[in-house]
Amino acid sequence: MKFKNIIDDFQFLENWEDKYKYIIDMGRSLKPLNSDDYKDENKVEGCASQVWLTVEESKKQGKTFLKFNGDSDAFIVKGLIAIIFALFSERTPSEILKINPTNELKKLNLEENITQQRSDGLTAMINRVFFEAKKRI
Repeated sequence: MKFKNIIDDFQFLENWEDKYKYIIDMGRSLKPLNSDDYKDENKVEGCASQVWLTVEESKKQGKTFLKFNGDSDAFIVKGLIAIIFALFSERTPSEILKINPTNELKKLNLEENITQQRSDGLTAMINRVFFEAKKRI
């Protein structure tokens, strides 16, 4: 799913109860990780829930593109993972590092509607994505 589609869907939904359900549904649509991906090196530190993140690289026209996969033990967090992946996946490391996630996520008004703990976890996931992109420059 593209991030722009999520923005459009959020504008269509009238209340936060419906938006939470939508976020949870996005999380359910994530491709499951392989059982051997649930290891410490893939764990995202700084999340209250358990979060695992993996990165796949693909080459197209001589450029490296990153695709992120992940999972969590919390439904809402899985949905937040899906939002992060929609924002960052299928981009080059340089493109990822040019994104201002704060500005982009403001379009969804998440900060005001998720707990501080979830917000901190979201920041930890974003930091991990940036870390993975920087490693590949």
